[in-house]
Amino acid sequence: MILENTIKEASKTLKQHKIISHELDAQIILSNILGVSKEFLLLNSDMKINERIKTQYNNAIKRRLKHEPVAYITGKKEFWSKNFLVNKSTLVPRPETELLIYKIVKYYRNKKINVLDIGTGSGCILLSILKELRNSRGIGLDISKNAIRTAIINSKNLKLSNRSKFIIFDIKSFNLGKYDLIVSNPPYIPSGDIRKLSLDIRNFEPLIALNGGYDGLDLIKKVIYKSSSLLKKNGLLAIEIGNKQYLKVSKILTHHNFRELSKIYDYKSNVRCIISTKK
Repeated sequence: MILENTIKEASKTLKQHKIISHELDAQIILSNILGVSKEFLLLNSDMKINERIKTQYNNAIKRRLKHEPVAYITGKKEFWSKNFLVNKSTLVPRPETELLIYKIVKYYRNKKINVLDIGTGSGCILLSILKELRNSRGIGLDISKNAIRTAIINSKNLKLSNRSKFIIFDIKSFNLGKYDLIVSNPPYIPSGDIRKLSLDIRNFEPLIALNGGYDGLDLIKKVIYKSSSLLKKNGLLAIEIGNKQYLKVSKILTHHNFRELSKIYDYKSNVRCIISTKK
């Protein structure tokens, strides 16, 4: 079968199973298997696909039919223009989080800082910051051994292992060093809302990185509390939050003597991140 028809057939099957991004998913999965760009697929639409590739492709499409995220099928996700290794021990990086990177990089441009990333997962936040701030260093914490292993691989792939360190640690007992910047994308989904998430997220992404407790604020409270002692004077705390959590998180920050400097809105005009400093 030729390449164009292979993609069309897969796209049609995905569409029938109500996969909204059916055409894009079909393209990304095949380009990954072939090791080529999506542009290559368009320019070589009449290329023949051999049976081995077709079988591999069909198996991958079957995984997508079960709503497994494309990033887990391909084993990678583009974030901040770099490919990050991801798996079922790490969340799939979201485009909205790039807004946080942009703000931080703009604030610290040409400065040398020490960064702490709490709940680092794949390491995409910390490593993206370090990629831009070439004189800076950072530590990423996570309680998942497999997530830390993934972050270490990503640091090596991006040639940042000399400026980054990833360790298995629970933030409750972490007391090493002082930091110019603490960044965190903690679990913030209320426990009762987990079942409302899409099948892609609910059935595949790590629950421990999603579940923020009864009101979604359990880990947010811990991050803010620990940051108050781990931040240097005039240091920044940049924390990602869930929808409709802004007012509650603002009160928690004020209670711990933080002063809000700015907030970042996502593409749906929700407050996605609060940047603050100690009063």
